[in-house]
Amino acid sequence: MNLSPSASLYLNQELVHERIRTLHLEAEEERLASRVNSVRKARRRMERASRRLSDALSRV
Repeated sequence: MNLSPSASLYLNQELVHERIRTLHLEAEEERLASRVNSVRKARRRMERASRRLSDALSRV
C-alpha cells in the first residue's frame, strides 16, 4: 500500500506527537515515584528519631 506524501507526513507527525505524550506521562510517573520514595525515606528517618528519643527518655 502506497501512501501519499501528505498522508505519510501526517502519520509521522502523529507518531511523534504520541511519543512526546508518552514521554511526558513517563516523566510524571518518575516524578511521582521520586516523591513517594522521598516520603518513605523521611518517614523512616522520623521513626528512627522517635525511637532514639524514646530510648533517651527511658534512660532519664
